[in-house]
Amino acid sequence: MSVQSASRNLPNFFLIAALNIFALAMIIPSSANEGTRQRPRELGITTGALPTGALNAITDVAGVKVGQVTLVKGDAVRTGVTAILPHGGNLFLQKVPAAIHVFNGFGKLAGYTQVRELGNIETPIILTNTLSVGMAVEAVVRFTIDQPGCESIQSVNAVVGETNDGGLNDIRGLHVRKEDVLEAIEAAKEGSVAEGCVGAGTGTRALGWKGGIGTSSRITGDWDGKRYTVGVLVQTNFGSELVMLGVPVNRLLKKGKPSGGASTDAAAGDGSCMIVVATDAPLSERNLERLAKRAFIGMGRTTTHFTNGSGDYAIAFSTAYTIPHRSQGPLVPMPAALVANDAMSELFRAVEEATEEAIYNSLFAARTTTGFMGSRAEALPVEKVVRLLNAL
Repeated sequence: MSVQSASRNLPNFFLIAALNIFALAMIIPSSANEGTRQRPRELGITTGALPTGALNAITDVAGVKVGQVTLVKGDAVRTGVTAILPHGGNLFLQKVPAAIHVFNGFGKLAGYTQVRELGNIETPIILTNTLSVGMAVEAVVRFTIDQPGCESIQSVNAVVGETNDGGLNDIRGLHVRKEDVLEAIEAAKEGSVAEGCVGAGTGTRALGWKGGIGTSSRITGDWDGKRYTVGVLVQTNFGSELVMLGVPVNRLLKKGKPSGGASTDAAAGDGSCMIVVATDAPLSERNLERLAKRAFIGMGRTTTHFTNGSGDYAIAFSTAYTIPHRSQGPLVPMPAALVANDAMSELFRAVEEATEEAIYNSLFAARTTTGFMGSRAEALPVEKVVRLLNAL
């Protein structure tokens, strides 16, 4: 083509480029075009009385890392992966004490029975969507057996949790790949954690609004010169009635407005909530299960009822000590004095408060999202909620 003919085609070139840019903008969910949303605490809404960590996140527990991969493609894919690493070393060779509490077992949590039997976790904890659990297990196994020192292992207990994002996401398309899970693990880092429509929370809905990933933390008082941290990360995809600090938010927001902004789906109360609890307090697996159980008190404060179709699990682990894969003999010395039963109450309070606030954070950070077959989840109207709570 000559320079002259090329110049005559320039207007068409720019028109086509403009149309392509417009088309791309149309397939990006509306959440991508909204401004930064503030957390409740930044807006004067304080949950509980215990102080938070510096980041008010699960990563306030030293050594804990979080990585996320968000999958948004066209008008149908709204899903992702969130990976939580208890420490940055080889988790299989240096396991962490752990426990899992099942509040309602309508879910597909992989790895539960071995954690319950042995009291430890030996892989990154992965959160994703329901139909991607198998893919995530395969990816975690591959990640683990490729670690130095794991060349001869023949058994890996991958811990993978899920919620069903099949409303906003084309879940049957199986869009999460092994590479996405591995990327989330490799991307895991300490520091601040993105919330809302990210990672495993990209396509979730909760309490009548757009749900997602949320996190929070609490610090205990002085225990003989030592303070302990409890951090929580949630993947919210449950409930139809939002309660904040005892206030029935949805009912008041919808007063005089039958359609409201909340979901009218008959099964809106179904779904799931995954809760991951980390602490640097030296706890036995038995007291970790007790800690995990109390997370659901915090969850319970955010709604009015639970349903048959909600799969709700809490996974708790401690970073205070590790459990070697290979012991030198029949006895394994404990490297830390363990917290006594009588001292657990403040940790219970910490996990209750952190779970409640993490759920609120997931809603406040989430943005209105459109997805599969025209489905739509509205963001919580934060300004209205703040005015409502301040007026009461």
